[in-house]
Amino acid sequence: MLTLSIEKRQKKEKLEKIRKNGKIPAVFYGRKEAATSIALSEVDFLKAWKEAGESSVLVLKGVGDEHEALIHAVDTDPVTGRVRHADFYVIEKGKKLKIKVPIEFTGIAPAVKELGGMLVKVLYELEVEALPKDLPHKIEVSISTLVNFESQILAKDVNLPAGVELVIDPEEVVALTAEAKEEVEEVVAPVDLSAIEVEEKGKKKEEGEEAAAEEKPAAAAETK
Repeated sequence: MLTLSIEKRQKKEKLEKIRKNGKIPAVFYGRKEAATSIALSEVDFLKAWKEAGESSVLVLKGVGDEHEALIHAVDTDPVTGRVRHADFYVIEKGKKLKIKVPIEFTGIAPAVKELGGMLVKVLYELEVEALPKDLPHKIEVSISTLVNFESQILAKDVNLPAGVELVIDPEEVVALTAEAKEEVEEVVAPVDLSAIEVEEKGKKKEEGEEAAAEEKPAAAAETK
């Protein structure tokens, strides 16, 4: 397990000062653990977060007894993306945890490579139950069994590590392949230019006849 060194933080301490010193404010708590304000190295936290994610157990060391915990929540700055605060959930030793573990799809699906189909990922996480020491960081799912458009990978088909049990419905679809549909290009009817030309000519002819009709009365009046 990864270990993180922590130190107790006084609630009156200014958070910005903590961050300027290369640390991040945090808190750990649990079902039988009171909330405790702490601070820890930003560099160490980022490294652990990248490696462990939110599904692997970490050991918090430096405040009282060592605590086995999960990264429960991370608050990041919406502009810079820097971590502003982290929550750790302390787990009870010897008790199983239910947690959603990320799925990593591996291999090549024959239905995609040979039949030109599309891979449809239905689930991106798999809910499992295990002791903290057995919790996987990720679950690999091979898509090599998707040989045609009727093939599916169900939750019960996924090979889980030892000590890890499935929580969700075994019949839940994890991935499948679908036939790629060709985009039908909409055919726009060409504009009939001859019709427009005839219409314009007809309009001009009508305008000419109206003008001639107006001139005739005027000419008749002049001859009287």
